[in-house]
Amino acid sequence: MLEYTAKNPYERFPDGRPKAPDSVLEKTLGLSVEEVWGPLRAEFPNQYEGGFRILHPGKKLVGRAVTAQFMPLRPDINELIIGRLKNEGFRSAPHQWVIDQLQPGDVLVADLYGREEGGTIVGDNLASAVHSATRSGAAGGMVVDGGIRDLEGIHAIDMSIYFRHAHPSAISGAMLTGYNIPVRIGQATVLPGDVVFGDRTGVYFVPPHKLGGILDRAEETHIHDEWTKQKFMTGRYKSSELYPTPRDPELRKEYEEYKKKKLGK
Repeated sequence: MLEYTAKNPYERFPDGRPKAPDSVLEKTLGLSVEEVWGPLRAEFPNQYEGGFRILHPGKKLVGRAVTAQFMPLRPDINELIIGRLKNEGFRSAPHQWVIDQLQPGDVLVADLYGREEGGTIVGDNLASAVHSATRSGAAGGMVVDGGIRDLEGIHAIDMSIYFRHAHPSAISGAMLTGYNIPVRIGQATVLPGDVVFGDRTGVYFVPPHKLGGILDRAEETHIHDEWTKQKFMTGRYKSSELYPTPRDPELRKEYEEYKKKKLGK
């Protein structure tokens, strides 16, 4: 993990996972996926994934990635994995072991290879355990490239969950093959400690060493769009006069003053 995340600028958890500050997570909540997409895609084009079902579409997702990789069950390998956990004194299922490692502000990112039946990593009870372990202000939640079950019960939990399927089956036919390793979520590559950010569009997995610059540029985009929409709503301007940049010098000056104020400069 230390080699994969060697460029991390922040402190780390005891296990070595990058720990982006809570203040950075809070700042991220004010953005949209589109505002992060532009600054990041030139250097990191494979950090976005969409097509999820979203438990609470109006609730944004933010937090630090804890990754878990699952594969189709192969008994000889699974026996080894179960044996390792028993040697550490853990007697429950491997996916519960992962949940027990979660910290406040974490997002559990589970690669269940899109599995529907038997790919349900949590029901309402374990979803409550994830929520209890990860919630920190507005941070915490789950991204599951697979399924969840007991959706009726889970819906009452005030947590952000992005998932592919809802199915009544319990998890089966899958085995845990990696914890806090690089995983694939659709078309995205996710490392432990990536800042996970999602809204109604989809989810971005932002490398910690790119986070500061991306957020600064994304924040400026957010301010620009906010100002532009306010001007359009007055009904006084044509689109070509304001977008993508104000054509009139006085309007440009007005926008620059607005931006400085919003940025606190």
